[in-house]
Amino acid sequence: MSTDFQILLFDISEALGTTELASLKFLSQEYVPMRKLEAIQNAQDLFEVLQEKGMIGAGNLSFLKELLYRISRIDLLVAHLGSSREEMERELKIPGRAQVSAYRQLLYGIAEDLTQKDVQNMKFLLQEQIPKSKLQDNASMLKVLLEMERNGIIKEDDLTMLKDTLKGFRADIKKKIDAYEERKENYSKKKLHYPVSMSVHPAGQGAEGETPHLLVESYKMKNNPHGYCVILNNYNFKDPDEAREGTMKDGEAVKRVFKWLQFETVEYMDLEAKQMYAKVKEYSKKDHNNMDCFVCFIFSHGEKDKIKGVDNEVVNIKDLLSCFSGSNCPSLAGKPKLFFIQACQGFVGHPAVIVKEDSSGHFETDATPQISIPDQADILVGMATVEDYECYRCTETGSVYIQCLCDKMELLCPLSKDLITILTEVNKEVGRRVIKQRKQMPKITSTLRKQLIFQIPPCPSIEKQENTLS
Repeated sequence: MSTDFQILLFDISEALGTTELASLKFLSQEYVPMRKLEAIQNAQDLFEVLQEKGMIGAGNLSFLKELLYRISRIDLLVAHLGSSREEMERELKIPGRAQVSAYRQLLYGIAEDLTQKDVQNMKFLLQEQIPKSKLQDNASMLKVLLEMERNGIIKEDDLTMLKDTLKGFRADIKKKIDAYEERKENYSKKKLHYPVSMSVHPAGQGAEGETPHLLVESYKMKNNPHGYCVILNNYNFKDPDEAREGTMKDGEAVKRVFKWLQFETVEYMDLEAKQMYAKVKEYSKKDHNNMDCFVCFIFSHGEKDKIKGVDNEVVNIKDLLSCFSGSNCPSLAGKPKLFFIQACQGFVGHPAVIVKEDSSGHFETDATPQISIPDQADILVGMATVEDYECYRCTETGSVYIQCLCDKMELLCPLSKDLITILTEVNKEVGRRVIKQRKQMPKITSTLRKQLIFQIPPCPSIEKQENTLS
């Protein structure tokens, strides 16, 4: 990253106050998980995270310009980025140019329009839905809206509660929400005149968040727990030089997210090849009749079509998957079985078209497999990379693929996005990054027959869920 660009970000961050930082964080919700945003205390940290996400860079200033425009810091836009209000207004009128969603713009506009008295009225009317500790006198309207989202009171496709709360004292804003919903519905109907690839977006949900009203069946997710989430995490191998530094961070991220999503989550470390197969087979023999789904994460080294155990012996990926065929695991027949594999599928690196730095840290590769899925229904395999190519793992923060997947699950599950949409967003973000002057492209292989939407708990707070389980 160029020194000039870092100085530019520093100068802008120094000019931003606490309230403006809160606004920037709110407008970045679609790109940064809430738990990360909550930990950010200054604009410099926010800009650093946005750089890691590929949202801003020395040659990529459009999102930064839009953020400053949205919070009305036109002075910074002019002085530091060589733009203007008029230029941004023209730019953002072009379809697809706005990176802050219409939904997020609507909520931010509502927060800006409400008076302090209006905010107090909102807090009073929401006392039954939101803990009082979150509605202190100094809590801003942005904070109230975030708590409404956190508690599932409002979603992108359900603003009923917000309208009902506002209609008694700000009917004008209720009308704005009505107008937004009408535009959204008209746009969705318009999209139905074009073919929709159900193999890419089975929920009818595009990667940008629009949801056409298609009648697509969903897998049932009604039990608690929804199923097992099994993590096979190989860290220490016979050869000490093959230790997979950073893989513990991946295990922690997966456990955090899937415990929150109400799965019975368990991690097994450093298994030999035979033990890996035995563990997967053990779970295929369990009674899943009162469960909705099965999830398995595998982190290891390997070779074509195979995963290595810590003894450097191998197990066929096809054999692991076949344990969950309809005949071998009848209690999961017709239910989704998900496998996510962090491993290389070769030794070639994708060349990067434009070279820029990714997040700091030391990156390694995981030598592993190419995979072919058995011809069976209701199985999805998410691979960290396509055939013949490397994938990357940061020794300090974990693998690029798994960390991005967990971030996107936290970000998009509360918005009721289906799994294929989430994985498409993962593909987009991982594919945007440059690591060791190389690119990485994850792969989704799926025989799912329905859309899969993970149900979040009534109060979808990672921290609260962890406290409950501890």
